[in-house]
Amino acid sequence: MKILPFKIPKPEHDALIYQEDRELIFFDKFHQHEEIQVSYIAKGEGTLIVGDTINYYKKGDVLAIGSNLPHVFKSDSFTNKMSVMLTLFFSETAFGNHFFELEELRELKTFFKKVNYGFKVSLKSNKLGGLFTQLNECSKFQKFIIFLEILKILSRSKSLPLSSFIYDKKYTDSEGKRMRDVMGFTMQNYHKQISLDDVAQVSVMTKNAFCKYFKKRTDKSYFEFLNELRIENACKLLLSKETLSIAEIADQSGFNNISNFNRQFKSIKLMSPSVYRNIKPFF
Repeated sequence: MKILPFKIPKPEHDALIYQEDRELIFFDKFHQHEEIQVSYIAKGEGTLIVGDTINYYKKGDVLAIGSNLPHVFKSDSFTNKMSVMLTLFFSETAFGNHFFELEELRELKTFFKKVNYGFKVSLKSNKLGGLFTQLNECSKFQKFIIFLEILKILSRSKSLPLSSFIYDKKYTDSEGKRMRDVMGFTMQNYHKQISLDDVAQVSVMTKNAFCKYFKKRTDKSYFEFLNELRIENACKLLLSKETLSIAEIADQSGFNNISNFNRQFKSIKLMSPSVYRNIKPFF
């Protein structure tokens, strides 16, 4: 099975695919696929990388990921609980080239505009979750009706972008393997000290070539990306591990200098770690 690009298995004539993932960890390889993905996290939490941006997902989130937008789910390593994700896959032309251009579906244009970058909705009610949980027992026609209702709600909902720029091309197989290896190495080792020599060796490139390669494909330097991943882990710990001091969280997130941690945290989150812990942000 090719990791990048990744093909969604589906019956030949089905335009809308429903999938349930019930695993200790979700598919944790950096990948992209042609289909738009709309997922409901019924159980579990962890890190989600979409394009160039580090995100965090938790129970109750709904995540929309655009066509060919590279992404990877990484369930938290400290949990041994089952993760459950309910997903709909479809393309913008799955129901005909002009289906979503119909006047009757005009209010869904907001969804398709937002999904190019990917977006997250954290639920305040159980309505979306209830719609997703109905899908398993539905006929194909009923699934389609629920699907349209989900898109309508997502078009109107407050959301948070998952990526900062649009990906307009597919990775080749060789590029996919390289980025998969780099992302996998980074997510496994972000809490340790990582040198440019280390990651260049993983990519099988010179240091200079790797820096240019990563910047071109993510619109940021590797160490900007690494710091964002570390800060996102720190955010999770600040909200879930109240007994840990900020210095301990900095150390567990890969920072061996508390001053540098505070500086990086404020640069990325626009507030100090202590303020972030106290306000408990909605997303």
